[in-house]
This record gives sequence, C-alpha cells and structure tokens, in this order.
Amino acid sequence: MKERPETKCQPQRVLGLIAGEGRLPFLVASGARKAGLRVICVGLGETADDSLASEVDVFQRAAIARPGSWMRKLRKNSVTRAIMVGRVSKGRLFTPWRILRYVPDWRAFRIYYCRLRHKNKQADLLLSAVADELASGGIILENSTMYCKEHLATAGLMTGKQVRSSLEGDIEFGWDIVKRLGELDIGQAIAVKEKEVVAVEAIEGTAAMIERAGQLCRSGGWTLIKTSKPQQDMRFDVPCVGPDTVRGLAANGGKCLVVEAGKTIIIDKPQTIELADKLGITILGR
Repeated sequence: MKERPETKCQPQRVLGLIAGEGRLPFLVASGARKAGLRVICVGLGETADDSLASEVDVFQRAAIARPGSWMRKLRKNSVTRAIMVGRVSKGRLFTPWRILRYVPDWRAFRIYYCRLRHKNKQADLLLSAVADELASGGIILENSTMYCKEHLATAGLMTGKQVRSSLEGDIEFGWDIVKRLGELDIGQAIAVKEKEVVAVEAIEGTAAMIERAGQLCRSGGWTLIKTSKPQQDMRFDVPCVGPDTVRGLAANGGKCLVVEAGKTIIIDKPQTIELADKLGITILGR
C-alpha cells in the first residue's frame, strides 16, 4: 500500500478508482486529481500496473473475485463514488487452476447466484450486477469517461488523411453488423474489406483480432470498425483505441479506423492521432 500524506487544509473530495490493466486508469486518475479530487485506487489482482501507485493518493490491491474487499478498502478511505476502468482479460477466467486463483468472497457469490440467478450471465449484466452490489454497500459507480472527456472521439475526420471513396461502402456495410454484435455481447469490433467481414472480435480482444485480420487479408487495405454497444452503459466497458491499435493496424495492413463519436475513448488522443498521420492510418469518428 502506498499513501500520500494528508494536508492540513479542508478534506478533499474523494473518488474511488477500481483499476484493471492499461493506460485508461492513468488518464482517469490524472483527470480526477486535476479536478481537485483525492483518488483512492484499488488495483484488481495482478492486472493494474505498479506505476499507477505514484499517480494516486492511496493504492491497494484486491483480488478480482472479491468485491467485498474492494468495498472495505474504499470505504475505509471515505469513498462513496467510484469509477471502474481498465482491462481484465476474459481469458484469465479460463486459465488452469482458476478456482484457486480467483476464489470468490460472499459478495461475489451473491452477485452470481442472487442478482443473476434467472438471467443470462453476459458481461454487461454481470458488470451491472457488480455495480448494484457496490451500491448496496454505499459506493456508486460513475460514468467512466467523466474525468477524461478530452480523450473521447469526435465526429468526423480526426486525421489529415481522408477516407478513400472505396472504403465508404465498407463503413456503411460494417456499421450495423458491429452494432448487432455488441447487442449480442459478442464483441465491439470487426474488420471489413470490399463489403466482406474479414474478422470479428470475440474473447481475444481487439489487438489479437487485428493480427488475425492481417493474416486473413494479406493484400491489406481493410477497415477496422469499433463501436459502443447499442445500450452502452458508460460506467464500464466503454470501447477504447490508442497507439497500440494504430501500430497494430499499420503492421497488419489496416488503413482506416472508424469509431463511435462521444462513446469511444482514444487513449492519449493527440499522440494517437499524430501517430496515425505518420503511419498513414485514417481515423474517422461517426
């Protein structure tokens, strides 16, 4: 645990940060602290980066499957509202000895067997049940983009490279398909070329799907479309792209990235757009 000393001024407003892996927890922590909030971070298992500790006021780790532990650590620091961001790979849940690695506490059992008893245990419903369980303990999950809005995708062309007319049909063709995939909770992205679906994102995530699309479409020139789900809950699982996405596209023959304006986070947005221009990737917000 790492903690910054309290000042003698009036107590700051407090925000809880439940963090998985990736850059997004850093962006939220930075934005919240700029807004004058004291940030209390619970890093989920081994997923949260160790260096996040230097960007928040209090940093502690808690097991992924023990929401009761998250709540105790947050409430001990007077947290009543929190943001949950960062990846927790679904693939971790299918590893050997997962029962021993992710031993659930009683709140996890209550989420799974009470709140989800008669429901399809899709990711959205599970996360919503987690939010309800946190609320029952006095911790309200907030919109995960509220302290990093400057990184949201905007409508229209965001790079200097224009969308080729040949790609416009692919974008129209793919948009409704990827929205349907999101509705079914399959994934949030697809790769398209000449009105054919090259690859669909599933449990492996966008980065692995980009590599697969490159292997399947060696001629290149394909488009990646990534959107929010039709009924996107902005408290969690908001779609993200960033520098790694752009590098992956460039390395695997992708030429255009289409994202949903206002509902997609572009990690380190200015740097990502600059990199896309350098590598010849078009970024379009729709």
